[in-house]
Amino acid sequence: MANPLHLLASPARFQRLSARILPFAAVIAVICIGYGLYGGLITSPADYQQGESVRIMYVHVPSAWMAMLCYGVMALFSASFLIWKHQLADLAARASAPIGACFTAIALITGSLWGQPTWGTWWVWDARLTSVLVLFFFYLGHMALSHAFDDSQRGGRAAAILAIVGAVNLPIIKFSVDWWNTLHQPASVLRLDGPTIHSSMLTPLLVMAVGFTALYVLLLLIRIRAELLARRIEVLQRARAGTS
Repeated sequence: MANPLHLLASPARFQRLSARILPFAAVIAVICIGYGLYGGLITSPADYQQGESVRIMYVHVPSAWMAMLCYGVMALFSASFLIWKHQLADLAARASAPIGACFTAIALITGSLWGQPTWGTWWVWDARLTSVLVLFFFYLGHMALSHAFDDSQRGGRAAAILAIVGAVNLPIIKFSVDWWNTLHQPASVLRLDGPTIHSSMLTPLLVMAVGFTALYVLLLLIRIRAELLARRIEVLQRARAGTS
């Protein structure tokens, strides 16, 4: 059975497949994010302890999930590039990094906005917040390394190694509230014994997560397609310069 990564390694095949996925991803993102924001900001109830400030959750929590998901995908693409030398995997890892960094930044900013009325402070150096900040620095490091060399292959390999090493931080983020005593509340959705959050809040939260995932797929495909087009133009320009 053929490896799906090998099947997608062809730029022409990727362009055809991505052209079919893009409209569906765009529609899902618009519908889910619109419904999630409406449900989270208007129809869902206020929290009995946190009041209206709990509505930040509908952006903060999905952004935090996406920060981890984007990095996991980036690490998988990086491993594929190192093992099978797939150039498209390198492009996908590079394209994923800025998107993941944006989600991480949103999670950090909204977390601070939520923490101030909840904890009485904008920031604490507890395990969860610090590990997410480290994740943000890994994203920045990946973007910096991928453009730090004149040889794009060397930059891609260095960035890929960093992405794989940084994946160790993902379980630390996930289980930090269980391993250490932190101000951050423990998991209330992704639990072995089931969610502890009421369905009136859980439904728009999960819908927002689906919308953010679709948005990630949409932006990732657009960035990869644009990079493939840019590289094709560069090759044509070099060929024209060589024949002139």
